[in-house]
Amino acid sequence: QVFLIASGGGLVQAGGSLRLSCAASGRTFSTYAMSWFRRASGKEREFVGAISWSGSHTIYADSVKGRFTISIDSAKNTVYLQMNSVTPEDTAVYSCAAGPSVRVIGNPLGTSSYDYWGQGTQVTVSS
Repeated sequence: QVFLIASGGGLVQAGGSLRLSCAASGRTFSTYAMSWFRRASGKEREFVGAISWSGSHTIYADSVKGRFTISIDSAKNTVYLQMNSVTPEDTAVYSCAAGPSVRVIGNPLGTSSYDYWGQGTQVTVSS
């Protein structure tokens, strides 16, 4: 059984930083890519960014480009989301997802690109 466990959420002040982790287990992910999504209260789920398992390809949503960085430690089967210069608009439940790299890198926003979804971790940014 595949598990994607997100952690690291919490309360942070505007302008601050936070690092989220997503630990993957249950299969080999070498041909997969990992993505972060977020869902703010009352809003649709939003793509944040994606990374190939090798770390050679990254994609970011315009709303986080230049502020957020995705990285991967394949030896630990863990993907990270470094969030800098956060604003109240970044408040949301953040979750990770995994899918075949060909699908994810080709269409990172499409939910059909992903085989596995994890539970979320709440990030709250205070003004």
